[in-house]
Amino acid sequence: MADPILKNEINALVLAAGLGTRLKPLTDVWPKCLMPIGGKPLLEIWLGQISKLGISKVLVNLHYLSDVVVSFLKRPKYKDWVESVYESELLGTAGTLRKNYNFFKNRITLLIHGDNLCLCDMGAFVNFHLFERHPSALITMMVFRTDSPKTCGIVELDENGVVQKFHEKIENPPGNLANAAIYLIEPEVLDWIEERESISDFSNQVLPEFLGKIATWENKDVMRDIGNVDSLAKAQKEVSFQVESDLDEWQVEFLKNPIHQLIHSIL
Repeated sequence: MADPILKNEINALVLAAGLGTRLKPLTDVWPKCLMPIGGKPLLEIWLGQISKLGISKVLVNLHYLSDVVVSFLKRPKYKDWVESVYESELLGTAGTLRKNYNFFKNRITLLIHGDNLCLCDMGAFVNFHLFERHPSALITMMVFRTDSPKTCGIVELDENGVVQKFHEKIENPPGNLANAAIYLIEPEVLDWIEERESISDFSNQVLPEFLGKIATWENKDVMRDIGNVDSLAKAQKEVSFQVESDLDEWQVEFLKNPIHQLIHSIL
């Protein structure tokens, strides 16, 4: 587990603004980032993992059904260390980083796409970036082995585990090592983004510019995109969480929310 001193070195961005189009009709009534996985909202799973790292400044970007997510984040357990920012128009990952540059500048940024279910030793991921990554690397990308490489961004590495090529959802990818869309980013990368106002897409406009400077850490545990109904169904079978004995008001209402029955009816 990463030492709590990391709270002075790392801020986190959880991307939670997506429309969740592929999860309709579920997302007609409930935001993708709060979809229950094993009975627990996905964003709650993420924030629980982040808190164990000792990170004390987290930003969550919002757009679709933002009022529901704001209500979730107003709970006492988050009020002192998690902030939200509303985007009237989706800015793209790089655009969100640039707009909130002052929140992240001079810090390492833990960048998380909040529509992924990821259960692993996040402390080991952080420690790898801090102490073990290749000296040339300014980014550490989490990677995983996928059973459907055609639908993922596949990476090719050199002998040091540094990314040399990207293959984005091609018919015959040269392997099954996929980008998990979870990163640790050095301040120099954020400075580079801040200077380029036309850039909004992190995957297609930022990462290619840093080829040879992206280290990788493999998640050998649970890694799943829950962005469509089939993936959400598989995630429900992979994990389950015990209901906490001391529920706050939001959790009590969440347990009664029709989204649980709606998911069950579709899955």
